[in-house]
Amino acid sequence: MTQEHRKHVLVTGANGFQGGAVARLLAGQGHQVRGLVRDETKAAAAPVPGVTPFRGDLGSRQDLRAAFEGVTHAVVVMPLEYDLDVVTGYARDIADAAQEAGVRRLVYNANTPIPEGTTPYAGFETRRRAADALRAGPVPVVVVEPPVYLENLFSPWNGPALVNDGVLAYPLPAEQRVAWMSHDDLARVLARALDEDVPAGQILRVGGADVLTGPELAAVFGQALGREIRYLPLDVDRFEAGLAQVIGAPGAAGVAGIYHYVGAGDADGFLAGTHSTPATVQTDLGVPLTPVAEWVRAQPWEQWAAPAE
Repeated sequence: MTQEHRKHVLVTGANGFQGGAVARLLAGQGHQVRGLVRDETKAAAAPVPGVTPFRGDLGSRQDLRAAFEGVTHAVVVMPLEYDLDVVTGYARDIADAAQEAGVRRLVYNANTPIPEGTTPYAGFETRRRAADALRAGPVPVVVVEPPVYLENLFSPWNGPALVNDGVLAYPLPAEQRVAWMSHDDLARVLARALDEDVPAGQILRVGGADVLTGPELAAVFGQALGREIRYLPLDVDRFEAGLAQVIGAPGAAGVAGIYHYVGAGDADGFLAGTHSTPATVQTDLGVPLTPVAEWVRAQPWEQWAAPAE
């Protein structure tokens, strides 16, 4: 990569799964990457080659100014915060710091599709408000709206049931079509959106390679794992209560609101990447997408296996 094409990219949430994935990718492509983190200890425990951790808080304008110094591009994702005023403040301060630093482009990972109309769910409205605040500034912005992540299924909540019981449980109706997407595929889209030939000002509602109902997803898992898997739609209230024990009630309510919205039955196609089909992502953006079966086969599912009696 020539110096002319090398970007100096700030990635917020670089300690997280999504921010970490795009930071690793950009560093691997030869860009200079600064990862904004709140927990330096966590960053030091799992360093990413080529990524320089920078301790800072999105709630501190001083931290943001320092983090953006010398940066040419940024990839932004909001933390698990669902207070409307707090998230709006984060976005406005990011926009101001980016403008002061002369940043050429911001890419905002909204972390979810955002409905056209206003909803009662903070999971949507905080992300909508952040997108509006970022786009209101003078720095060119591309908004990326991904669907649901495959990595949600490779977790302590899903892995053991999949491996030991043959049950794929998730808080979505069985008939809901979802363009399940991996963090790595999302990272490739976010990195591509940093390029100048991708028009700024647009909203990219993207998705993964396969659009599947719950039973279809279970069938793909079954073929990949060599066993029968059945899909079980989880009750959203039960899901939210369990999640609250891990991340707290406000965060759980923010996350679960998305599933409440879809479960109400008025969101057909909402998670199917309808504004940007897999073919569009691959042809228009030149980003290869990973088939679900390929992703499943690549995961170390044996770590969730129950000990032999």
